[in-house]
Amino acid sequence: MYNKQIFNSRADLDQAFAEQVAGQLQALVERNGKASIAFSGGSTPKGFFAALSNQDIAWEKVTVTLADERWVDFQDSNSNTRLLSENLLRNKAAKASLFELKLPGDLTEQAVQTLNKSAAGNVLPLDIVILGMGEDGHTASLFPCSEEISEGLDVNAQPGLLKVVPGTAPFERISFNFNALIQASHLYLHLVGENKMTVLDQAIASQDSMKMPIRAFLHHQSKTIDVFWAE
Repeated sequence: MYNKQIFNSRADLDQAFAEQVAGQLQALVERNGKASIAFSGGSTPKGFFAALSNQDIAWEKVTVTLADERWVDFQDSNSNTRLLSENLLRNKAAKASLFELKLPGDLTEQAVQTLNKSAAGNVLPLDIVILGMGEDGHTASLFPCSEEISEGLDVNAQPGLLKVVPGTAPFERISFNFNALIQASHLYLHLVGENKMTVLDQAIASQDSMKMPIRAFLHHQSKTIDVFWAE
């Protein structure tokens, strides 16, 4: 299920989204003593990150992470961890803890196991997940072109992380699987631009999640994903 919210401008979306997410984080902290949130990378959330970084909440009790990460060093311009550090983890949000998905060395099976063990003790189950979407309908690093897509979308899988090697995109990836993402208390899809609205309409029109993995979230029978869009 999905709920679509359309904003007049990206600035309006960023501010409203930041205020809503901050309120949910604060409520989670007050109820549970802590909160975890997974963000997506790319250029879309930069304004949202800036607005959220100034929200006055108990950031010291919040752990932030990513829905997925390219297996590149922090200094690389393609690093989502770098994007998060430079755009969100500043101002008031500088007090938040960061759970990194990138380890030193190669993306081996041992690295995935290490990350899964650490994630289980630090961020899982995720409280809030904010997804993006590519023009091929991928979300996080659940790519329809990857050999790992069946594993990533497996509804019987243990919630956690997996290695993904996209066939049509660069870099090896580490990504939370569907079961880890769908279990969030609050689930969002953040989109901007007419092209993304066209892709969203295509995703809504059919339920074949192997072709467009975002469909697994949009058509879930019991979980509602809130779609925030601005042109």
